[in-house]
Amino acid sequence: MTSNEWAATPPSLSYELYPPATPKAAEAVLRTIDELSATNPDYVSVTFSGTPERRRASIDLIEHLVRNTRLRPLAHLTCVGETRESLELLVRQFLGLGVRGLLALRGDLPQDPDVARGDLPFAHFLVELIRDIEGRHTATLAGGRLAVGVAAYPNRHPESPSFLHDIEVLVSKQRAGADFAITQVYFDPTHYVRLVTAASAAGVTMPIIPGVMPMANVGRLERLAVMTGVRPDKALLHRLETASDGAERRRIGVQAAAVLAQAAFDGGAPGLHLYTFNDHRASVEVIEQLDLPAIRTLADVVPA
Repeated sequence: MTSNEWAATPPSLSYELYPPATPKAAEAVLRTIDELSATNPDYVSVTFSGTPERRRASIDLIEHLVRNTRLRPLAHLTCVGETRESLELLVRQFLGLGVRGLLALRGDLPQDPDVARGDLPFAHFLVELIRDIEGRHTATLAGGRLAVGVAAYPNRHPESPSFLHDIEVLVSKQRAGADFAITQVYFDPTHYVRLVTAASAAGVTMPIIPGVMPMANVGRLERLAVMTGVRPDKALLHRLETASDGAERRRIGVQAAAVLAQAAFDGGAPGLHLYTFNDHRASVEVIEQLDLPAIRTLADVVPA
């Protein structure tokens, strides 16, 4: 995306936050929120899964964002283990908190076959449910709409038979009412363009936003590789493993993430979503390297 195109339509900027699990982690999240607020993101997504305590922490974090910050939360919503009734209650609870954006996900399937998988087997059913609830709450929304995002996969989903099947699933999410998609983590700069090209050929018209992670933590990268089935570049892993200290690892990871993001922008990406893992430093350094026009003053965001 050229500077002239950015001037006409600035790219979106967003981050993902995790609910804190401990009081110390809560303090770190608040610091991260303060630092990320300075870049004036369009929204921040908040994950929602796990134990009842973790889920409660997600709602508390969303409530904090709504009441105490200028940040707009995008609330994650997963259908694994949920009934239609419990999902409707959650959506209504988010609406009551002032949330106007939801990220509709299936979620990770339970390892125990005896654990209920829930009433809705796929994310496109969740999108349909959200749109149905929206239609019954037009007064609450003042006649407006919820923004509904979904996940997209630059690499084949571990449970999918093929990459093209993932594209078909993305089409079904759009038909169900999704407004935009955010990609899962990927490590090859060409994979985002491949995804967008294939999705466009299949009829996807909604924006597909690259999800990029500053890759400074070797252990986290290894865990992601197991979860996603996508391994990072061996040369990058070697550089991270042989780095002299944490500061050098962060510099290497930030540079690798900036290369991914710039390649996506060069391929026409409409924005950037950064997986922060509640560490603002690397994410801020990535966008500083990109010199995004989305980093603007409050006066630019709210006209006088």
